[in-house]
Amino acid sequence: MNPGHTEPVPTDDVAALRRFNRYFTRRIGALDDHYLGQDRPLGAARLLFEIGEGASLRELRSRLGLDAGYLSRMAKSLEAQGMVRISVHPEDNRLRRIEPTPAGRTEVKEQNRRADALAAGLLSGLTADQRADLTDALATTRRLLRLAAITIDLVDGHAPDTRACLDAYAADIDARFPEGFDKSDLVRPEEVSGDTGAFFVAYEEGRPVGCGALRRLEPGVGEVRHVWVHPEARRLGLARRILAALEQAASVRELSVVRLDTHATLTEAQAMYRACGYTEIPAYVDHVYASHWFEKRLPAAP
Repeated sequence: MNPGHTEPVPTDDVAALRRFNRYFTRRIGALDDHYLGQDRPLGAARLLFEIGEGASLRELRSRLGLDAGYLSRMAKSLEAQGMVRISVHPEDNRLRRIEPTPAGRTEVKEQNRRADALAAGLLSGLTADQRADLTDALATTRRLLRLAAITIDLVDGHAPDTRACLDAYAADIDARFPEGFDKSDLVRPEEVSGDTGAFFVAYEEGRPVGCGALRRLEPGVGEVRHVWVHPEARRLGLARRILAALEQAASVRELSVVRLDTHATLTEAQAMYRACGYTEIPAYVDHVYASHWFEKRLPAAP
């Protein structure tokens, strides 16, 4: 589920991305069954790289988005070739841990050398200014593709991920507010579940990286609370997507107005709310952490 994204994607945009994917995968040799001239295809080479100094198979499956059976077959093939060792995880006997052997480390080192040489060869035909343009474009591409891949899911107020996100939010702002933060100010599960409200969690590769809450204040009026993004997922534009999901949920619940308040120290949040169409209003509630209050009128849900 990706609330807040309702318009169809133009076919020209789809075609442009597919055209780039076809060019780039061919140009870097992803279609070759001897990737970078080594004795394995890209999938197995990438798995060997991602193992690093060791990881659980479950972690790798989540990180790489691989089918469990396919991952297991690749791991066993690498083990048979003497590239990795597979063992029971020392902290959880339900998990399997995979780590490189000395031969595996040597191959990854050579893989990195060859990949660097390939990248340098691709870049050598450009001027310094052109390389700078390409580097900037790649950074933008990575940021936008990360944002596009993040899902925003409606989660029950009692769910473990809900409480984990709220705990992380509380710890974050407790460090930022001069007066600290009391967790008793967090929304209650029943306020953000069912028809009374909503709680959204943003997931990147299966890991919660953001959240936002909506609760009903009075008939027709909702309140946005606890919009938070993990430090590793900031500067992607994720907070705006979470806010859009909350506004959509408010419209569905026939709330025509949403309000929110924010702390004086959260200047970046104030700027975002203004940019998203929120207007500063007088205080609508006596809240110990509030110094700015905002409101936005919403279009009716289709």
